[in-house]
Amino acid sequence: MTRSLELNRVTDQNKKIHPHKFILWIGIGSIIMMFAGLTSAYVVKREQPGWTTYVTPVAFYYSTGIILISSLTIFLAGKSFRERRMIRYRKLLLATAFMGLAFMFLQWLGFRHLWETGITFHGSGAGQFLYIIAGLHALHVFGGVIALFVVYIRARNTKIRSYNTVPVDVVSTYWHFVDLLWIYLFIFFLMVR
Repeated sequence: MTRSLELNRVTDQNKKIHPHKFILWIGIGSIIMMFAGLTSAYVVKREQPGWTTYVTPVAFYYSTGIILISSLTIFLAGKSFRERRMIRYRKLLLATAFMGLAFMFLQWLGFRHLWETGITFHGSGAGQFLYIIAGLHALHVFGGVIALFVVYIRARNTKIRSYNTVPVDVVSTYWHFVDLLWIYLFIFFLMVR
């Protein structure tokens, strides 16, 4: 009887979501609501007189390609971690982090181009929303890059040999989320000028 209760307790424990994953999903839900509100405001605001349109900078296309590739590298990093291929895991984490930095650099180039063509934050029209929405996204990508570097440094520590998948899953899920969020924003900006 005691053994049966113990097994039921362990089974119930396994069904629960880890607190870090739960917090991540709450955060993702909040971020989704924020960007849904911002893109909705963009749609409403563009109907007002004086709205200026823009041409999507080429750098945004390149940054989209890089963020898509980074989704593959973080996926392969998680797979390598589960296979205990730690050298490959660390290399893929680092590659993902540097692609995140490259994404932000290309975003900066794209917005510099927009600024030079007269789409500024202070003008009327799309500029105000573009800078706020993409800037907030870049801030979230930067947070992901920091998390990737933290997980990488922990993986380099030879004194601690932890094969806990929770940090890897949390960082990977978050990274895939910011990737998908950019794809949504990119398509949104292409379709709703």
